[in-house]
Amino acid sequence: MASRLYLETTIPSYLTARRSRDIVLAGQQEATARWCEACRGDYQLCVSQFVVSEAAQGDAEMAAARLAKLDGILRLPVTAEAIELAEALIAAGLFPATARVDAAHIGVATVHGIDYLLTWNCRHIRNPDKLWQIARLCTRLGYECPRICTPDDLLEY
Repeated sequence: MASRLYLETTIPSYLTARRSRDIVLAGQQEATARWCEACRGDYQLCVSQFVVSEAAQGDAEMAAARLAKLDGILRLPVTAEAIELAEALIAAGLFPATARVDAAHIGVATVHGIDYLLTWNCRHIRNPDKLWQIARLCTRLGYECPRICTPDDLLEY
């Protein structure tokens, strides 16, 4: 059975965005496209309503393109358990209250036993200073945190 991978909103956003002039962002967009071409089929992809809602925001044409990238991808239900875990991450100071949706991505992926959470959000979700603390809190609450990574991380395997 394929590993299950939760796509956080930055992934469809990077796949559909106009090529950035910023060299770092352009490299991330390219890595996302390469991952999608080379590795996407290796995983059972899933998202939550949080991803769908975020993808639907903004410019109508770009939102439609992002939502098209989510067609056919399994939608995980947002459970009370997932919200409780997200709130615990916030209460522990691992996420600011303004990043509730970011914490919710981890909550949903974790309570559903997802293997990987793919993101480019390195400020809140894949913050190297907090990854171990997020995993430790999940373990303390009886869950196994997914491996939180970027497309670059998975292209190196």
